[in-house]
Amino acid sequence: MILQIRPFVAPGFGENGYIVWRDGAATAVAIDPGNSVAPMLELLADEGLRIAAVLLTHAHLDHVEGVARLVRETSAPVYLHPADRFLYDHVAQQAQQFGMRVDSPPPVSKSLEHDLHIDIGDVTYHVLHAPGHSPGHVMFHVADAECAFVGDVIFQGSIGRSDLPGGDFMQLIESIRAQVLTLPDETTLYPGHGPPTTVGHERATNPFLIPHYGGGLA
Repeated sequence: MILQIRPFVAPGFGENGYIVWRDGAATAVAIDPGNSVAPMLELLADEGLRIAAVLLTHAHLDHVEGVARLVRETSAPVYLHPADRFLYDHVAQQAQQFGMRVDSPPPVSKSLEHDLHIDIGDVTYHVLHAPGHSPGHVMFHVADAECAFVGDVIFQGSIGRSDLPGGDFMQLIESIRAQVLTLPDETTLYPGHGPPTTVGHERATNPFLIPHYGGGLA
């Protein structure tokens, strides 16, 4: 499968949002749009694409601050794990902590759950519940394209924070062990911050994961 993946790095938080579609398809998904909606809309217009869903790995401010505008412009349904609804429903309060103001997000259209398969535009997104950074954090694995959108679970050379409301370090480590390191080593990981990496690279070099540096997962 040829999967088109366009990353958008949002100003401010440096969060990665993605527009994803199968080559030749007319429908796409937006993953964690954050504060990158304007360039996302430009891409959709240029490519003649329709957004069929907004897929959220979790509901921290930097990943959802653009959801309201994107849904206003596209009428796309929003997918979120219910364990992160307390964050999603209080996005305005999250923003206030940073001296910001954001529009209240639209209602969640569909609830995500572990092992759910979502078929959009001839692409199957396999939902993997991976809590620890937040209670309802999920990953979206596309097996046919050998990639996964991992949000803030793992980064190149690092792992997600666990000191925010609802975070749990040991739960995060278990999620990495159960949901990331069980994927094939060649799987490309598209994180919520920083550049893409692979499962194999993180297994061999991530200082949080390998015993040589004090970790113990690989």
